[in-house]
Amino acid sequence: MPTNRRYEREQQVAVAAVREAARLCRAVAAEISPEVLAKQDRSPVTVADFGSQALVARTLAEAFPDDPIIGEEDSSELRQPESAAILDQVLRHVREIRSADGRESVDADTVCRWIDRGGTTEYRDRFWTVDPIDGTKGFLRKEQYAVALALVVEGKVVVGALACPGLNAVFHAVTGEGAFVAPLDEGPGGVANTAATRIHIGDRDDPSAARFCESVESGHSAHGDAASIAERLGITLPPLRMDSQAKYAVVARGDADIYLRLPTRADYREKIWDHAAGALIVAEAGGSVTDIHGRPLELHHGRELTANRGVVVTNGRLHDSVIAAIAELGIGRETAG
Repeated sequence: MPTNRRYEREQQVAVAAVREAARLCRAVAAEISPEVLAKQDRSPVTVADFGSQALVARTLAEAFPDDPIIGEEDSSELRQPESAAILDQVLRHVREIRSADGRESVDADTVCRWIDRGGTTEYRDRFWTVDPIDGTKGFLRKEQYAVALALVVEGKVVVGALACPGLNAVFHAVTGEGAFVAPLDEGPGGVANTAATRIHIGDRDDPSAARFCESVESGHSAHGDAASIAERLGITLPPLRMDSQAKYAVVARGDADIYLRLPTRADYREKIWDHAAGALIVAEAGGSVTDIHGRPLELHHGRELTANRGVVVTNGRLHDSVIAAIAELGIGRETAG
């Protein structure tokens, strides 16, 4: 696993953290029955979300006890009496991982305290950001979701890790060192297979031959605007729709060339945990990531990308063409100033 020596330990810890969290998510997903889906019961994703953040936060606390974490969840909902059944399930799944090997004894209050380590909201010169389950509806459909973790230092993402169970892979990168993928499954004896392969973005430079991907949910990205951009660029292939930062992963390894996260309303700003890890992995694979106006993503504002509007991810060669098409169509013009 090639690493920048300055962040060697951080990368190893990040990859271990998302692997462990993905184990919990898979265990929860395995218990989802057709009856649960028929009732549109979201409790499994709630259990996985809290359990995943608890495990990631605990792993980071063990290795870097002074590092703050900007996370998606806090335990206030989980501590309510009406959430007792959910908390019991979270505790059961966390114990199956953390207590099965005798590492430590875990109770409900401990799990809640681990989750709340992700409660930082303000910018710090060094912090982690975690999305314990990115792509909740993909998780429920047993399709694409990710556990995303990134380390931000002085406003720059320097370490990123994405566990993508639907792709059976963990993607990771350290700034200046390239992007890599390794199997997510454990090898013989339950030992994680850490053999990593370097990945690169695709080399297509003709927009008409490009493949773009976007969110499954139209509420996450403006599908109509994406179709207009595709038409303007002469793209004929249908969009590849999937949930989560798995979209960053497929661009990074060359399966797609463009990922569009287009604004759906004027007042919405993206959350940093939805993009930090994936953005570094694409950049280190040779691609480009900006907002829809071509501006670099700005991570100096706490939980949100308040200085940015939408996100455009490409293989680099096509970036200027995509940004130009967005400008020509007037998408996001209300915030271009």
